[in-house]
Amino acid sequence: HVQLQASGGGTVQTGGSLRLSCTASGKIWDMNVLGWYRQAPGNQRELVAVFSRGGSTRYNYSVKGRFTISRDNDANTVHLEMNNMMPEDTAVYYCTSSFRPITTIESNPPEYWGQGTQVTVSS
Repeated sequence: HVQLQASGGGTVQTGGSLRLSCTASGKIWDMNVLGWYRQAPGNQRELVAVFSRGGSTRYNYSVKGRFTISRDNDANTVHLEMNNMMPEDTAVYYCTSSFRPITTIESNPPEYWGQGTQVTVSS
């Protein structure tokens, strides 16, 4: 079993920045992907940004150039730097992990989900 502990989030004005962090623990030796999904009210959950153990990344097209995912050397902690934020970024953000290849992550949602953290961008 995998445990995901997230921190960060909150409220920011349009154009502002926030940082999310997530640490995975437990049976993670075969974990391949660690990153973030989000769900806005009335919308389906969507990928935001993920990192594979091999160093590959995937971003939602709507956050490219504004959000950056990074990780610590042990690859069990990831950070999401969110810059130039917009009201449409408002959502509950979930730290997620998967044992599947990163190439399948958008069509096959991750197996493990942490508790969500609210991110609100005010206009």
